[in-house]
Amino acid sequence: MDVKVFFTVVVTVFLAELGDKTQFATMAFAAGKDVNPWLVFVGASLGLVLAAGIGVIAGQLLASWLNPKWMTMAAGIAFIAIGALTLHKAMSL
Repeated sequence: MDVKVFFTVVVTVFLAELGDKTQFATMAFAAGKDVNPWLVFVGASLGLVLAAGIGVIAGQLLASWLNPKWMTMAAGIAFIAIGALTLHKAMSL
C-alpha cells in the first residue's frame, strides 16, 4: 500500500468537504430533535463513500483513454478555477 497516496487522498477529501454544502446539510439533518445522530453519521458516510466510489470508477475508466498526467493537470486547473471564482464572488459582496 502506498501510504503517501492514502494520506494525500484523506487530507485532500477532508479539506475539500470541510464547510461545503454537504456538511451543512448533514448538520441540518443532525439538528433535528428526534434524530439519532449516529444514523445521520452513517447515512452521510455511506453517501460520501458511494460518491467517492463513482469518482474512482470514473477515474479508472478515463485513465484508459487519457494520460493520467493530463487528468491531474485538468483537476488542478479546475480547482484553481473554482478557487478564483469563489474569491471573485467573495470580493464582489
